[in-house]
Amino acid sequence: MKAFHLLAISLFVCSSLCAAKKPNIIFILCDDLAQGDLGCYGQKLIQTPNLDRLASEGTKFPQLYSGTSVCAPSRSSLMTGLHMGHCPIRANREIQPEGQKPLPAETVTAAQVLKNAGYATACTGKWGMGMFDTSGSPLKKGFDHFYGYNCQRHAHSYFPKYLWNDDQRVELDGKTYAIDLIGQDTRDWVRAHVGGPFFLFHAITLPHGSFEIDDLGLYKDRPWTKLQKTYAAMVTRLDSDVGRLMDLLKELKVDDNTLVLFSGDNGASFEPNSEVGKLFDQSMGGKLRGFKRSLYEGGLRQAGIARWPGQVPAGRVSEEPWAFWDFLPTAAELARAELKSPHDGHSIVTLLKGGSAPKRDAFYWELHEGASLQAVRFGDWKAVRNGPAKPIELYDLATDLSESKDLAAEKPDLVAKADSLMKSMRVDHLDWPLVEKKAGKKKAAKKKL
Repeated sequence: MKAFHLLAISLFVCSSLCAAKKPNIIFILCDDLAQGDLGCYGQKLIQTPNLDRLASEGTKFPQLYSGTSVCAPSRSSLMTGLHMGHCPIRANREIQPEGQKPLPAETVTAAQVLKNAGYATACTGKWGMGMFDTSGSPLKKGFDHFYGYNCQRHAHSYFPKYLWNDDQRVELDGKTYAIDLIGQDTRDWVRAHVGGPFFLFHAITLPHGSFEIDDLGLYKDRPWTKLQKTYAAMVTRLDSDVGRLMDLLKELKVDDNTLVLFSGDNGASFEPNSEVGKLFDQSMGGKLRGFKRSLYEGGLRQAGIARWPGQVPAGRVSEEPWAFWDFLPTAAELARAELKSPHDGHSIVTLLKGGSAPKRDAFYWELHEGASLQAVRFGDWKAVRNGPAKPIELYDLATDLSESKDLAAEKPDLVAKADSLMKSMRVDHLDWPLVEKKAGKKKAAKKKL
């Protein structure tokens, strides 16, 4: 009996210590992936067994929304906890000879919050929010380590002449597939910080263009175009790298104490009826309208997945909506860190663990590439304005997910509400005025990021 009591006490102490241990956090952010590219979201032609398993071992969130529908602002929203009405970066803006418009010095990121809470931190893959000599350097924004591409334009090449290891340029031969190096550095860093807690922002560039792959693999002999084969191989390569990382967590025996979040940064690169979009049914049978650079659901909804054994329910599909700007307060709660910086998000820890979503008035987006776009979702109502002089479109997502029936003329009261939200949820900024058409056409603007 005495031995039994000792065993019970030991188990209680162990349970208490485990509960008190801060979880490792990994956010895997891929680039330009369509929600429908994954098998667990209905894809039939591209194989993604590791991501499908991640979903079966965790929870799918089909209504996870990106910050907006292009790279830099979407990532800025994820890191800062600010939606596009308040985010300091609201479009892709290049800086020559290399880099993008940097996050301001006063902006606080999730990495800074976690580092201050005792986490080791790393960003691998693509940053795009400030070169190393600016206020937006990843090494100034809370990351102990960086490896990969800082500049989005540079990240268009999968066989680059160099990558960055922290702020040191590493020369390459232009023949090495960069994903190999980034993946190896990612796994090496995790192995070196297995004692935890750690935060890894694995911002892998797949399957963003340029569309290049070192091995077409099982798609080599498919009766498809070269672009179709390459794109499929890039998605499957993304899946393989996620699988390697998950295998490492199990090998190191830390997967049970690691929250893994997976998402794309914005909608697909391809129009639904394009060579790639049509073959792989990226619009999911027309269910999602729009793609990258639009504020319709196809440009914003992501293939959201969360996995944390024993904490995040396995095999669950949650239709509760949440957004990138919820990550910062979520990370702060998990790290038991005090969050003092301004933010628009809500912690979704309860939602991740199987509970309900936090209450909120609305979701808000904007984008400044060409005419300024705005969108707002309140309840199941979604409003889109494709330029400040354009009329507000109104859709009922509960019955019309494809946003095909504009109900604005029938619901003037809801249009007025949407208009009011579009005004109240944004702060004017000299860099991001609402314009009908972008002034001037610079040659650099032709390079799509």
